[in-house]
Amino acid sequence: MRKDAIRDKVAVTGVGCCQFGENWDQSPSDMIVDAAYEAYADAGIDEPQKQIDAVFTGSIYSNKGPHECSDALKLFGKPVTMVSNYCATGTDAFRCGVMSIAAGLYDTVLIVGYDKPKDRGVSGPTVMMDRVRDLPQTPAGWFALCAATYFQKYGAGREDLGRIAIKNMHNGTLAPNSFLKREITMDDYMKGKMISWPFGLFDSAAQTDGASAAVITRADLAGSDAILVKGVTVIAGPNPQKDPGNDFLSWKPTGWAAEDVYAQAGIDDAANQIDVAQVHDCFSLTELLTYEDLGFIEKGSAKEHIADGKFELTGDLPVNTDGGLKAFGHPTGATGVRMIYENVQQLRGNAGPRQIKVPGIALSHNIGGHPTACGIAILGKS
Repeated sequence: MRKDAIRDKVAVTGVGCCQFGENWDQSPSDMIVDAAYEAYADAGIDEPQKQIDAVFTGSIYSNKGPHECSDALKLFGKPVTMVSNYCATGTDAFRCGVMSIAAGLYDTVLIVGYDKPKDRGVSGPTVMMDRVRDLPQTPAGWFALCAATYFQKYGAGREDLGRIAIKNMHNGTLAPNSFLKREITMDDYMKGKMISWPFGLFDSAAQTDGASAAVITRADLAGSDAILVKGVTVIAGPNPQKDPGNDFLSWKPTGWAAEDVYAQAGIDDAANQIDVAQVHDCFSLTELLTYEDLGFIEKGSAKEHIADGKFELTGDLPVNTDGGLKAFGHPTGATGVRMIYENVQQLRGNAGPRQIKVPGIALSHNIGGHPTACGIAILGKS
């Protein structure tokens, strides 16, 4: 496989994102239209029926398939493809769109991720991770096993997770379309309702409604200030519930996906070459593990780097600059595209009060597939 087959061949020319939250007054179509038309305007698309060649969309909770997106946007007579890879759905839809352009099939493609779980009458995912070493587990219960193992081996504790939660809640207050806009203290964190030890209320992602969109095109059709796709991948791994080699200290697909996408993008020193990252903080511990799995820091060293503020907005490698899943919200199919939305804003210097200093390379990361896959996209300036 040619590792440089995608690099710099595709550009992101427009992004859009609706308000994430409990959007009782909006249908999925309403949210799709809000996000897509913002992306159209950002990309200078004024005749989408003529200018958009194809659509790749992703949703977990929709039972209408790709028709929901094509009906909402009236993009009839176009190929519309539905992608599903649980929490990595948005990144996978983006990957499919990028590959279709890099292969020469299309010039301009629309990516839409969306979900509206609140209409299902649940406060969070209803997925039951059937067995973990013969123990029934919910997502919180499964990741809690990793937290306990990590704490025991490396001496971390709830205070370290609390610093991640406090960071992300703060960043969420600076993002206009985020769901949760509330600063918290360590005392607030410690007093939060316990979900599955050591996870409390403020360790857990906020399940929301929402949609996000991106317009991508051939790089040679984009301007000189284009945001280029340096690499994108989705890698499968063994089911951690059944993998006898799982040590509960990392996510194998994240390491494999990182190796693949870094080769695509020409990254050989992620800790110093990645300027900003949006990672999958379904739980605060997941973000901690991801720092290490992506090669940002050495294994077992997260506690010290968190305390030093490395991943804060003013740190050396800001992570989850818009609040992440924790504060911005997590409409499952939309999350990967929302991360791309944020990274494009950062790379353009348009992130307002959450803007970091002089970003050049941005990474987004999703754990998905239940959670037996990982999707990563790397964007950079031309």
